[in-house]
Amino acid sequence: MGQSLPTQPIIPMKKLLLALSLLSLALAGCSKNDDSATLADKTKAAADTAVDKTKAAAVDVKNAISDKLTEWKLTPSDIKADLEKGGRIVRTKTVAAGEKIGTVADNARIVTVINAKLVADSDLSALKINVDADAGTVTLKGTVSSPDFIGKAIALALDTDGVNQVISLLTVEVK
Repeated sequence: MGQSLPTQPIIPMKKLLLALSLLSLALAGCSKNDDSATLADKTKAAADTAVDKTKAAAVDVKNAISDKLTEWKLTPSDIKADLEKGGRIVRTKTVAAGEKIGTVADNARIVTVINAKLVADSDLSALKINVDADAGTVTLKGTVSSPDFIGKAIALALDTDGVNQVISLLTVEVK
């Protein structure tokens, strides 16, 4: 009649396949633990690098503002001298060739940008400083807590694209 197949034990073959599956899962699990340790190390290194770059950028911004305060004669002594002459402080920056005169949309953008800068600065409060813009000339009105902050507010405004002149009518609040 027909040929009969050799009989092999089926159970040991299933056990072998099961053992191989478990072994491969165990090895894969070990591999993932190594990868996650490496991933954690890489994440920490990336975070440390980001912190270092942020600190360096903050120092650069602080230095740039300090340089502009000096360049635009907005140091505390300059502001105090101007306040003694009268309450109006005007600073003008040179306009680059080809720079356009402000439009109504530019004026709104300028006011928005300056207000955002004032809010972002811990020493200044946009709630106490009113910002108006007209064709590249910005007027600041309101109060600040010290003459130093008048110079800082003028520098932030003057360092905005589209601003050619800043007129400060800021006063120092009496405490």
